[in-house]
Amino acid sequence: MTEPLHIPEDEVSLSAIRAQGAGGQNVNKVSSAIHLRFDIAASSLPDDVKERLLALRDSRISKDGVLVLKAQQHRTQEMNRFDALLRLHELVASVAEPPKARKATRPTRASRLRLRQDKLQRAEVKATRARVRPDF
Repeated sequence: MTEPLHIPEDEVSLSAIRAQGAGGQNVNKVSSAIHLRFDIAASSLPDDVKERLLALRDSRISKDGVLVLKAQQHRTQEMNRFDALLRLHELVASVAEPPKARKATRPTRASRLRLRQDKLQRAEVKATRARVRPDF
């Protein structure tokens, strides 16, 4: 197992914004949501991790390779900041380990036999649905 990747704080841009949704006057007055921006290409992550991050089909990653996370689950700015950073680390950790190479295998004789039996049974079921012709 590899050691966890470290993301320096100066590579992450955090800004406080007003949260959306219900919450009464508090939501209209307090900037408790956090907008996190992380430039993947300019980061100090290893190149293979950057490639796997950029290859993710994630709508939070822009065409320019900037990951944008919005955290507004919690009522306080500190909790949302922690949540955003945690989600960033989880996303990076999910691609940190390279995927295992697939080893090509062939179907076993028993599985081919089962497949053939299933096909014969299905063909028999369909044959019974055929229109019956009277014998004259």
